Amino acid sequence: MSAALLTWSIFLAQILLVLAMGCAVYRLLRGPRAQDRVLGLDTLYVNAIMLLLTFGMRTGSTLYFEAALIIALLGFVATAALAKFLMRGEVIE
Repeated sequence: MSAALLTWSIFLAQILLVLAMGCAVYRLLRGPRAQDRVLGLDTLYVNAIMLLLTFGMRTGSTLYFEAALIIALLGFVATAALAKFLMRGEVIE
């Protein structure tokens, strides 16, 4: 019973994460300001991390967890660089 419940829970989480990614892509494309687009990109990479983690739980492969870690590191650096660019107009001083 608990294995079936876990399987269905992970499947439902994956569906909801894909819907959340769709909303983030909508904000990324339709955002009226650059700040909205950065927020959409930030939400998109966090949802991608969560989707990779659920794939890793479903398959039992550690490759998905390593890919999620790489996306988290790159996403954080990209968000920080975009925020600095929006604040000052340049990334490297």
